[in-house]
Amino acid sequence: MALLNFKKRDAVETGPVNPTVEAFLQGYSIEVMPRTAEKVEDFRALLPEGTRVYIAHIEGTPIEDMVKTAKRIAAEGYPVMPHFPARIIKDAATLENWISMYQGEAGVEQALLLAGGVANPHGDFDSSMQLLETGLFDKAGFKRLHVAGHPEGNKDIDPDGSTKNVDDALRWKQKFSETTDAEMALATQFAFDAKPIIAWADSLKEAGIDLPIHIGIAGPAKLQTLIKFAIACGVGPSLKVLQKRAMDVSKLLLPYEPTDVVTELANHKAANPDFNITNVHFFPLGGIKTNANWAINNGGASAKPVNS
Repeated sequence: MALLNFKKRDAVETGPVNPTVEAFLQGYSIEVMPRTAEKVEDFRALLPEGTRVYIAHIEGTPIEDMVKTAKRIAAEGYPVMPHFPARIIKDAATLENWISMYQGEAGVEQALLLAGGVANPHGDFDSSMQLLETGLFDKAGFKRLHVAGHPEGNKDIDPDGSTKNVDDALRWKQKFSETTDAEMALATQFAFDAKPIIAWADSLKEAGIDLPIHIGIAGPAKLQTLIKFAIACGVGPSLKVLQKRAMDVSKLLLPYEPTDVVTELANHKAANPDFNITNVHFFPLGGIKTNANWAINNGGASAKPVNS
């Protein structure tokens, strides 16, 4: 049946590139974990020069594995940005040790600071703001610090469904950005619908928050996989995009691709050059190679791998 005759997910197709998408994907970043990074033989065959690679730190992952992954990716020529999840860091001494290990073994000079998906803190820290307040990243001379953004809110932070606590935190981070020597930006949770993303970004600008936004985009993956992650991560209104797709039998078996949401955001950026979303950050939920190949096929020169 023709319905089942769809392309391999890792295939790289060639074709005309949308110039607005090409421009929007310039300087994109991607997230890996130690276990997913191990599946990639050579990142230079997949990623453009200078691509920022975030390394997600999941509870239970030994810091030695995180540092080893950072060292390997840095050796291939890519700037690495490890996660520092506040709630799994015991105390300031542990934080300082992690910073020292990353710097000493992998030359790390940038970090993503976030609360972390743990209900009960393991020690002294509960939020990324407390990590920033230690002053340890400035002391170590970190050049870039990213903090979390939530285009559709976060029920862990605001259980009542509002955005009060999230908004208060953003205002605090904005003020901190004016005192640190490091460049700061917001790295957001992924979403699937451009309209609420645009509305959220505009609302930040109206509130005087001018931190650049690196918008989270879920890479190509099976629909069931994305729905599972979306529910687990508390994705809000844009989850309806996936639910609607799940009701379409003609699309149910096909991998989801972020073409529509990226194109709509790219078009908005082209029409509004001062739009505060400056970069795309990919969550490769369907695999690093699959995500990178989608970018190569859609990003033109912006996604050309080092070894190509």
